[in-house]
Amino acid sequence: MPETFMVLVVLPVVKTAQNYIAFSVIWLTTLMRVLCILLIMSICVTEAQAQQDKYADDAQLLATIPFKMYHGGVIILRAKFEYVPDSLNFILDTGSGGISLDSATCEIHHIPTRLTDTTILGIGGARRVHYSFRKTLRFPGLEVKDLNFHINNYEVLTSVYGEKIDGIIGYSFLSRYIVHIDYEQLLMKVFSPGKYSYPRRGITLYPQFKNIPNQEFTVRDKRKVNGNFYFDTGAGLCILMSERFAEDSSVLLARRQPVYTQAEGMTGRLNMRLTVVKEVRVGRYRFRDVPAYLYNDVSNVTTYPYSGGLVGNDLLRRFNTTLNYPAKEIHIVPNRFYKDAFDYAYT
Repeated sequence: MPETFMVLVVLPVVKTAQNYIAFSVIWLTTLMRVLCILLIMSICVTEAQAQQDKYADDAQLLATIPFKMYHGGVIILRAKFEYVPDSLNFILDTGSGGISLDSATCEIHHIPTRLTDTTILGIGGARRVHYSFRKTLRFPGLEVKDLNFHINNYEVLTSVYGEKIDGIIGYSFLSRYIVHIDYEQLLMKVFSPGKYSYPRRGITLYPQFKNIPNQEFTVRDKRKVNGNFYFDTGAGLCILMSERFAEDSSVLLARRQPVYTQAEGMTGRLNMRLTVVKEVRVGRYRFRDVPAYLYNDVSNVTTYPYSGGLVGNDLLRRFNTTLNYPAKEIHIVPNRFYKDAFDYAYT
């Protein structure tokens, strides 16, 4: 009887110990998971709080600047450069990774420049460039200091638009502000970085940002292809694809033969091919039968496969646009140009 009792008593104790150990392991594992989750939540809350602290204040309107819009939706702004008495003409270009002046403008106004080891790429080639450092640009109600202008020859652009083009404004300016472009009223509003309420209509894009926004678009012709394209307000066309992207993706119908044409690039006129794609889509917005340029990008300016080409302002002008570079966002709202017919001329 005592032996039986001992067995009956000891066995439950052993089972209880095993259960206790198992329970302890489970409890410790659960505790570690909870602690990890709390740590991750703490980090996320800290980062969110830091983002809120960074933009604790609302964005403030700094200036309202009128602009002219040329063929293809290209935007021309007028601004004063340093001591030059006359206002100069600048193209607003999200496809520019900096800011620049025309070489002829520098000669006319005796603006000192210096040759550097910096090389810039553009549609048409690459070259070492001169710079004019730490200069000031003045708009009505806004003064932008410490800008480093690279120098380029914009004679071709001047001949195309029939008006002197003195420079291009890109990332060096856009990265400092929130910029709203109203193509209907031909006004550009510049805001300080901060909390900004987008219009309820439209969509917000979250492109990849280096110096130039690289946004996903959908192109459909022979087949549907999603690809990243530079968001380029300085290009007076709808879409340009590198030949390599078009070939590798097999996006184009083989039976449709592109026609040869010319476009204007950094080094002058460039031979390209022009075709039509059935559809280009960004978010929920679709455009049908869109003229598309094909470019043999020998210098890989479009940085394929990072980007398949660019989408230009003949398409982008159909949206009033907020460029929020500090937050790495772009908001677009269809405007009255949304349903404008496309220009299929190839001469």
